[in-house]
Parts: sequence; C-alpha cells; structure tokens
Amino acid sequence: MSSKEILQNYVAKTISLTDEQFDYFFSHFKPQSFKKGQAIITAGDRVNCEYFVTAGCLKAFYINDDLKMFILQFAMPTWWASDFDALYSGNIATIGLDCITDAEVLCLTSADREKLCKEIHDIEHFFRWRTNKGYVASQKRLLSFMNNDTKYRYEELMAQYPELYNLVPKQLIAAYLGVSRETLSRLYHS
Repeated sequence: MSSKEILQNYVAKTISLTDEQFDYFFSHFKPQSFKKGQAIITAGDRVNCEYFVTAGCLKAFYINDDLKMFILQFAMPTWWASDFDALYSGNIATIGLDCITDAEVLCLTSADREKLCKEIHDIEHFFRWRTNKGYVASQKRLLSFMNNDTKYRYEELMAQYPELYNLVPKQLIAAYLGVSRETLSRLYHS
C-alpha cells in the first residue's frame, strides 16, 4: 500500500473527503525516508513539522540532566510524532525523535496544517479528533504509571502493541516503562 493510501484510509476513519479534497490535502505532505538510528528532531532544534508514519518505527524521547533516557512514545504506522510543544509554541525542541528502524514518513508543516484547517472544515475536525485522541492516550498512560506496578504496565503494553516485543530493543521498552533493562528482563522471564 502506498503512503498516500495509508493516509487516506486513516483519514477516512474519521472524516469523509472527496477525492479532490483528499488530493489537495495530500499535496501538502512531503514524503521522507530515514534510516535506522537517524535523528529526525534533536533537542535544541526548531520544529516545523509533524510526521505521519507510513512504515517503520520511531521513538520520541527525553534525556534528563543525569543523561537518563525516557521514552515518551513509540510511533508505528498510522501514528503521528513530533515535539508538539516546540511545534505549537515555537520554542526549541526538548524532545528528540529518531528511527528505531528504517522509516517512511509524511511530513506536514505547521503552516500547512493551519492553512488546511482554515480551508476545509472537515480537516480541522480531523486534526481536533486526532489531538483529542492523543491527549486521552497520554492521560491513560500517566494514570497507569501512577496506579500500576511495572509488571502490569509491561503486560498492558504488550497486550496493546504485541509487535513492539520483536520490533523494539528491550532497553527502549524498559525506558518507556521507566525501569532498568535488568528489571524488564526479570519481568519477561518470569
């Protein structure tokens, strides 16, 4: 399936666009390819784009003052990723975004997103829905972090996204769960 078809199927789950409207919408995206390990956003960058993943897997992460990495998000096909604070506020990036695997993405600039939202009401609805969905997912993850032990969070993650187990190195899953690699190793060997 082409990147255009992947995006069209994803959008069609939320809104109905004519072929002409979708072609116009799609014309604002820039396809990009990245290699495994390649950085897309580095802390300190200016961020102008959000990325819709069509193939591969990305990670959004933060490195604290003690140089400890925290994974905020794994982004697989049909997921969006960026440093959204930097994108929307104009501040410099504090979140890094790089490739766990080779990846194909569609890049949409903030200016083009705003232009599309002003021109086509359904597209504004689509982006509002997508933002709301992401906010709810973040809240659920935070609540799980506050209420559940590591084993439960690990099992919950693997039940929701079983493909992560073979796709993502275990030290990155540990960083997502906020534990050491050794702690994670004990969990999936028990």
